[in-house]
Amino acid sequence: MDILTSYFQDFLPTLFEGAAITIQLTIIAFIIALIFGLIAAFGRLSSNLFINKIFGFYISALRGTPFFVQLLFIYFGLPDLGLELTAFQAAVIGLALNQSAYLAEIYRAGIQAIPKGQIEAAKAIGMNSFDTMRRIVLPQAIKNELPSIGNIAILCLKNSSIAAVITVGEIMYQGQILASTTFRHLEVFTLVGIIYWVLHYPLSLLVDYLEKRGNVGNVKGVKH
Repeated sequence: MDILTSYFQDFLPTLFEGAAITIQLTIIAFIIALIFGLIAAFGRLSSNLFINKIFGFYISALRGTPFFVQLLFIYFGLPDLGLELTAFQAAVIGLALNQSAYLAEIYRAGIQAIPKGQIEAAKAIGMNSFDTMRRIVLPQAIKNELPSIGNIAILCLKNSSIAAVITVGEIMYQGQILASTTFRHLEVFTLVGIIYWVLHYPLSLLVDYLEKRGNVGNVKGVKH
């Protein structure tokens, strides 16, 4: 029991420091991804063929290549072009861009699922395209896709662990340092896994709640 207590006292403070960085990295990257994803979705829906293809390539490239490779390209490749980034900055940019590609497709699916009759009705009462999108289409699309957006937030949290390869001091990196210096790999990575689960669990509950609320809303809509 004393040995177990010693492990917790020795490991947890360092891992909690890493957890704070993980949370910070995830929140910043996800907020940026929400914005970039929406821009990419609009680009993908654009009637301008050039813009459509550009954003189509953007989404395809980010979804079709490993995040690990993208992160290494940003951190080690961009300095060759004169753009120096800290490890944390590179992780934020890489994670945000990667997640934005998935969010773009979620936004696009939500927008395309809105009945065209609503758009035509909005135009009939004099609303322009911008107001129609802002007041009619987008609020419904985002509401309908909230569970999927929540799943991307969970994915963002998990993928943040890959930032350890560029020495961002998040949980995984701190765990690797502790394991290599103490040789207590089992105990360290058990704690790392538990901390990730604790961070993930509230998000998972939120996604489940949003899914159930959406299903109830759909059933009520049918009955009504």
